[in-house]
Amino acid sequence: MGNTDKLRDDHPSVDGGIASLEQTLPMVEIYETIEGEGMRAGFATVFVRVFGCNLRCSWCDTPYSYAPAKAERTMSIGEIVAEARQFNARHVCLTGGEPLMYGEKSLQLVQALVDVEQFSDIHIETNGAIDLQPFIEAIDSSKVRYIMDYKLHDSGETAQMCVANLALLRATDELKFVIAGERDFQQAVDVLKRYPTQATALFSPVWETMPPQRLAELILANGLVQVRMSLQMHKLIWEAGRRGV
Repeated sequence: MGNTDKLRDDHPSVDGGIASLEQTLPMVEIYETIEGEGMRAGFATVFVRVFGCNLRCSWCDTPYSYAPAKAERTMSIGEIVAEARQFNARHVCLTGGEPLMYGEKSLQLVQALVDVEQFSDIHIETNGAIDLQPFIEAIDSSKVRYIMDYKLHDSGETAQMCVANLALLRATDELKFVIAGERDFQQAVDVLKRYPTQATALFSPVWETMPPQRLAELILANGLVQVRMSLQMHKLIWEAGRRGV
């Protein structure tokens, strides 16, 4: 019995059945590591990195996940889930690139991951330029959380943000601001004032231009008691730029 057949037998609730599991996506990598940032930092996590992104942020640290780089392989949803299940972790990070840019295929991948009993937490890193409403409406599972970036001025992509998403985010979700300088910091503060959200707000520094100590000082000086500072712990464990961690 192949991987797709076994997944279909184990999880018959997958919408669309065998046809859904045979849908393919361009992929970068699947690996297990220690989650480096956000509310689940420190947990063993399976990273499922989908190829392709609709943005080109100036400080992106995964340029190998979008063109002109090439997808390292194309995999069916059944194959992706089967490979993710080979690891021990109960947490899954679906990332990219932008993992939701493939619409119905992205939705089917999320649902197939939800149907794996082993996985108790599936957090989706999305770049803020994808409408989340179709995903939130279609996927009814407490396992699924969204970690949405809000791209600030220095990213070069702030005009692409779907601000309507902020009202859709729930208390279990996260809203991440990657801050390259003090202008970005002030913009992040303004966004939180203008667009109330239930999500936990995370401020993360671009290490090369915003020293973590300075970001911490700004958070404290501005009385941002609702904001959580987030550092990329994996860059402390392994050298910066290393893949597969």
